[in-house]
Amino acid sequence: MHSGILTIEEAILRFGCEKRNGRRIVFTNGCFDLLHPGHIQSLEQARALGDALIVGINGDASVRELKGPGRPILPELERAEILAALECVDAVVLFHEFTPRETIAALLPDVLVKGGDWAGDQIIGSEEVVVRGYSTTAILAKMRAAGSPSGQRNS
Repeated sequence: MHSGILTIEEAILRFGCEKRNGRRIVFTNGCFDLLHPGHIQSLEQARALGDALIVGINGDASVRELKGPGRPILPELERAEILAALECVDAVVLFHEFTPRETIAALLPDVLVKGGDWAGDQIIGSEEVVVRGYSTTAILAKMRAAGSPSGQRNS
């Protein structure tokens, strides 16, 4: 397992000290199932807002509840490992609740970031960064509509 994948307790210990030393901690969360350019843009923009970026990801059961049967495509530890390997991500924490409210309350980040596919009244937090144009759900729908499992179009 990647060293950037932390329990909530490990994240509190690591980033609590950084906060006390004046570093700005940014938090964002999501399912991050099938990482796409919109995710990368959002994560890079989120990281630019502070000194460290913690990414919370929904556990598998939570993703199924949010996205429906057949999701997630990748299991939680694989999604966490992919995110932890990104240069802009300092740590990844898994949460199994329907929302990251408890994780956010435990970490108390300085900045909370959510992508543009969330309506303002659905965001748990105070700040957001909008990155439009990509959605895993929309990409999968497009692939299904094209009738090709790989998403390639037949000419």
